[in-house]
Amino acid sequence: MKTIFKTIGALGFGLTLALSGAAAEEAAHNAAEPTHFPIHSPKAQSWSFAGPFGTYDKGQLQRGLKVYKEVCSACHSMQLVAFRSLEDLGYTEEQVKAFAAEYEVQDGPNDAGDMFTRKGIPADYFPSSFANEQAAASANNGAAPPDFSLIAKARGVGRGFPTFIFDIFSQYAEGGPDYIYSLVTGYDEQPPHGMEIPEATYYNPYFVGGKSLSMAPPISADQVTYDDGAPQTVDQYAKDISAFLMWAAEPHLEARKRTGFATMIFLVILAGLMYVSKKKVWADTAH
Repeated sequence: MKTIFKTIGALGFGLTLALSGAAAEEAAHNAAEPTHFPIHSPKAQSWSFAGPFGTYDKGQLQRGLKVYKEVCSACHSMQLVAFRSLEDLGYTEEQVKAFAAEYEVQDGPNDAGDMFTRKGIPADYFPSSFANEQAAASANNGAAPPDFSLIAKARGVGRGFPTFIFDIFSQYAEGGPDYIYSLVTGYDEQPPHGMEIPEATYYNPYFVGGKSLSMAPPISADQVTYDDGAPQTVDQYAKDISAFLMWAAEPHLEARKRTGFATMIFLVILAGLMYVSKKKVWADTAH
């Protein structure tokens, strides 16, 4: 009997040690993990392109392009957007040519087998400020800044039940711009009491990663000069760059909405005709 009790005691002691070791290991693991912060839902904004009949505000898109060129392009590329597509923003062909020529684009190889740089042309795409992804990561604390071509779609968030049912008919597509706007303006919010922010990082409750950002607040008031008299505030800059990035990700949004609306009208008319035909067929059968 004593042997049994000794065995049980030994097992219990061993289990206690094992659990204590596991707890200590988990605590060490959690301590090594980056701090995660609570994520806020993006602040919903009013966009001209919202709803089934929404359209882009070309003046806002032009301001957003200016913000991208003077601020964001220093780190973020847009390698899926061609210069020639800027004509959709209301620019003439000559203006697009002049805009593209402000960029240096790598081309080649030439007859000697060497790569070379030349001035951009409308057929080119927005180039990156870095030679390659490794160089981009090296210049940004080990993390290459994401390409902005599709960022408004990649960061788009769907809304939960039952809202998403209505989103089907309203063609909701504002999740990405709402997120970008909230992130740009979210640096002003203070972390909760007692929360410690790692050194050289910034608190932003809208960051989708749930961690503090190494990216400093990207823009400040009066940093970009507008020619149309629009307010030169962080709030306005955030709205304009968000709308521009939405256009970059979905330049054919207006055409898609027109096609979708026409298709819905067609389906409604078709359903009506089928109903009338069905009534007539069954009426003739009854006689």
